[in-house]
Amino acid sequence: MAREFSKIKESLASWSDIRQLLRGGEQGQLVPVVIPKDRRGFAWMALVFLALYAAGVAVFSGWLVAALAAVALLVFAAVWMWRKAIIEIEEGTTGVRSRWGAITGTLPPGRHYLWLPWDRVDAVVDTSTEIPYSAPIVACPTAENVPLKAIEFFLKFRIVDPVAFVRTIGAGNFDLVLASAVQDAIRQRSRRVHTERAYDLRGSDVGDMQDALSRQLSRYGVRIIGANIPDVQLPDQYQQHLATREKVAKELSAYEREWELTRKRRIDTLLMEIERSKKTRDARVVEVKAAHNKARKDVARMLEEQETEAQRVRWEIEARGRAELTSAENEAKALRRLADSYRDNRAVLQYELARRRLDVGARLAESAPQPLVVRTAGGQNDPMSTLLLAQLLPRLTGSDGNGSSTTS
Repeated sequence: MAREFSKIKESLASWSDIRQLLRGGEQGQLVPVVIPKDRRGFAWMALVFLALYAAGVAVFSGWLVAALAAVALLVFAAVWMWRKAIIEIEEGTTGVRSRWGAITGTLPPGRHYLWLPWDRVDAVVDTSTEIPYSAPIVACPTAENVPLKAIEFFLKFRIVDPVAFVRTIGAGNFDLVLASAVQDAIRQRSRRVHTERAYDLRGSDVGDMQDALSRQLSRYGVRIIGANIPDVQLPDQYQQHLATREKVAKELSAYEREWELTRKRRIDTLLMEIERSKKTRDARVVEVKAAHNKARKDVARMLEEQETEAQRVRWEIEARGRAELTSAENEAKALRRLADSYRDNRAVLQYELARRRLDVGARLAESAPQPLVVRTAGGQNDPMSTLLLAQLLPRLTGSDGNGSSTTS
């Protein structure tokens, strides 16, 4: 692989070159940290001393020109000091401030004033840019201990704590640490992959590697933003083997496409048959519905005829019943009249019978024997007299043909 590891370094430059170095690097190398040259000095002190000398001359000699020169020198020294005290930190960078060599804090982007000569900016750190880092790892063994030709690993990192980065490791040492950590992570990943599936590393999920690198480099104030494996190169022998496999895979893909076309044609044919069957079924359903409707009409007509016939029969039965009822009523009326006539005749007959009974009774009364009443002296019935009378009475009636009775 022609590409090499990205190089990270720190550079010493003037304030005017810091922006170019942080954004574009230096000779193809990444420069996240720039040590600015201290442009301040003590030359303005010479002007102060000259101003003091001129002031002394003006005091002892009384020269007005010397006094004016002293004032001009002091003003010029103050302006010079003010101009040298201005520090401008670019947007997206952070300045690391130190005093007597000890780091005391950071300077945010913008204009700052460092009046004291022992206050310095030790480094300007790029804290906003996601710095790309490329690491092509050569001869990475797989699970079968087959060394891969190369694995290219790409990541992006950002410096989140410039003080920790500058104080703990620095850009040059960080390059060595990062390269070692990346190589170790890539080799561990390749050890878990079989050779025939090595190409699966391209574009695979490397979130675990990113998290591990972030934990490992967080002590230096660095955060890993993203990572991936853009390219994997196999040994030549395996590349030939994969070429053969790709050829077979292409043939298999061609066969699969041909089979897919055949399957689609068969599916289309079956779908056409299904549609034709559906149309035939729909036509038959229409016929069945028509036959069903006709049958319903026939049944309805037959039911109507039967209902009409039943109505006619009911009317006939009702007419016959009314006729029979009228006949029965007439017959009942005749029988009632006959009964009335029988009742009238019966009364006549009873009257006639009663009259005849009276006539018979009269005749019988005329020919009936006369009763004999025996009265005793006390007006009471005597049993002995009654018994004797009962014995004598038949004799008396038999002897007396006229039937007369004797009263005592």
